[in-house]
This record gives sequence, structure tokens and C-alpha cells, in this order.
Amino acid sequence: MKKEEEVVKEIPSAGRSPRSIAMGAAFLMAMAAVGPGFLTQTATFTGQMGANFGFAILLCIIVDFVVQMNVWRIIVVSGKRAQVIANEILPGLGYVLSFLVAAGGLLFNIGNIGGAGLGLNVLFGISPENGAIIAACFAIAVFVAKNAMTVMDRTVQVLAVVKIAILIYIMCVMAVPYKAAVTHTFMPTNIDFYSIVTIVGGTVGGYISFSGGHRLIEGGLTGKKELKYVNEGAITGIGVASLIRILLFLAGLAVVTVGYKLDPANPAASIFKYAAGNFGYKFFGILLFAAGMTSTLGSTFTSISFLNYTHTAKSEMKLARYNRAVVVAFIVISAAIFYFIGNPAKVLVVVGAINGFILPISLSILLIAGYKKKIIGDYHHPLFLAITGWIVVAFMLFASIETLIKLF
Repeated sequence: MKKEEEVVKEIPSAGRSPRSIAMGAAFLMAMAAVGPGFLTQTATFTGQMGANFGFAILLCIIVDFVVQMNVWRIIVVSGKRAQVIANEILPGLGYVLSFLVAAGGLLFNIGNIGGAGLGLNVLFGISPENGAIIAACFAIAVFVAKNAMTVMDRTVQVLAVVKIAILIYIMCVMAVPYKAAVTHTFMPTNIDFYSIVTIVGGTVGGYISFSGGHRLIEGGLTGKKELKYVNEGAITGIGVASLIRILLFLAGLAVVTVGYKLDPANPAASIFKYAAGNFGYKFFGILLFAAGMTSTLGSTFTSISFLNYTHTAKSEMKLARYNRAVVVAFIVISAAIFYFIGNPAKVLVVVGAINGFILPISLSILLIAGYKKKIIGDYHHPLFLAITGWIVVAFMLFASIETLIKLF
């Protein structure tokens, strides 16, 4: 048994340093957060609200920090996945959480695959449906590769650089109304709770808030001794996601301010096409493909991790034999649904709102776990993070109820 435990412990990290694993988790979380759903949601609400959407962006960044720092720390200190923690709080609660996260991840993955397909459509003129099939094959190839976790980390990091470079280029060719953006971000004249719930849900709701923490667990980082790397990874991931979020908002605002109406069928593409013509449109194709692929990897990895309830090294190894088959099935199902249904833009906005409703539930579970000695041992969770965490829970419950009232 001891041999088995040693083998399992060595497999995830594959000789990599703790900081390297933490950075892999950071980019996995960040790039999962800024996928096609993020592009579509940001463009849609910037078109509708203009500079006032900056307030939602600001709240999103604050909530992102609070959620990620709470979730990552508690998961890593406990050394257990979120669903196992939930079951220890209340038997059966973990299965409910797994269903909510995995179902939301599957729905989001439909849009992720579709977004990557649309990116290939823009670049090469092939149909979005066929593009989705190609994107699905690429994602499967990453997961079935030898040292799949390392390949996934490197792929996500390269695509992150591509995203940031493209957005910086668009910013350089546009006249951005910085003054209006800053003014309305801190003093909005219109607050829309649906936009807040949707963008928070699409950025840190559902599976996204757990992607980094579960990646650290897979990499073998557990216990209080790893908190230094947890903090570094979480702050890096939040910083990267926030930078991309702000850049896209400013680019969209520059386009909307001059009176250009975004195409509701593909609002994000409209921004790039107006900013830099056909050349900008092709750049958007690269960005959309990169966003679709990174979110597909993050969504698939995290959703599948919620199906794992193993407690021993032996059962962990046994589950690993079936893991690739489950991953392939998850991606194939997502691609098949998009192929026959389509309309990713609408799906991505609606699913973001759904994940926003899940966030108060999932965060509450982790905050309760932060004070259960049988889960976290002698670790003392920072009071500041606990208080701000419960404030986020209360705010998201309020915003979710306001959204439901508005919708129905």
C-alpha cells in the first residue's frame, strides 16, 4: 500500500516545482474565466450599458479575489476536493454540488466548443459546426497526451499570451474614452444586476472557482506548508483574468462610444471588425479560438474532477484508468450538442447567469468547511477572508433574486 501511495503522489507533479504547478493552476483558472462566454458577455453588456458596465467589472474583480482566495486556501489545506469536503459537512451535499458544477460545466462547454468553432470559421471560412469538431479533437489530443496535466498547463499559458497580445493591439489602434470609463466605474449612473450576476457567474461561478484549487490538488500541493504557492497562484490568476477583462471592456467601450452598434449574433466580433477592419476580424478569430480552447480545457478538467470521490491511493489509481474515457465523452457530448443546436452566443450569456446562482451555494460550503477542524485540522482561516466571503454570498444571493424578479 505504501508503494501505491508513493507512486500516486509522484504522478501528478511529474517532477515539477510547486511554483510551476501553482502557475499552471493560475493560468488554468484565469483562462477558464476569460473564454468565449466572457468575450460575449462583456461585449453584450458594454453595448447595452456603455461605461456603466465598468462598475460590474469592478465588482467582478473584487468578488473574484474574495472567492478564489477562500476556495483555493481551504481546498489545499484540507487536501480534499470540494465535493468530498461538502459530503463531510453534510452527507449527500457533495453529490448535489457535483451535479450543479458538472451540469453547469457541460452547458458552458457547449459554448466553449462552439466559440472555438466560430474562431475557425472566422479564420478559414469553414462552418462553425465543423470547426467545433476540429476544436474538440484538439482538446481531446491535449488530454490523452503523455503527461496530460503538463501539456494542458503549457497550452493554456501560450494561448493566454496570444489573448493579451491581440487585445493590446486593438487598444493601440482605438481611441479609448478612459475618463468616462473611470468615472462611471466608480460612480455608475445605472446598475444592472443581471449583468453583474452574469459576468460574475461567467468569471468565477460554477466550475471556474474550483478549477485552480483542484489543479493544485492534482499537482500534489496540499497542506498549510503550500499556502505560499496558493497565494501566488491565486493572485497571478486573478491578475491575468482582470487584465484581459479590463482590456476587452475598454476596447468595446471605444467602439460603442462612437455610435457603432454591435451585432447581437456575434457582439465581440463587431468590436474587432470595427476597430481594425478585416485584419482585426481575423485577429478576433484567433482570440476566439484561443478563448474557446482554454475554457474547454478548464471546464472539462474541473467538471470531471467533481466526479472523483476517491479517498485512497488504490482507488485513485483505479479511477485513473477510466478518466480519459470520461474526458473524451464529456468533450464529444459538448461538441455534439453544439453541432445540432448551435447558437452559442445566447447559450453563453444564459449559462453565465446560471453559474452566478450556483456561486453562493458553493462558496457557503467552503466557508463553513474553513472552521471544521475535522476538515482543516489546526489551520486558522483569515477572519478578513471569511467576512468578505460571507458578504459575497449575501450580495450574490441578493443580486440573483433581483435578476429572477427582472426576468420573470
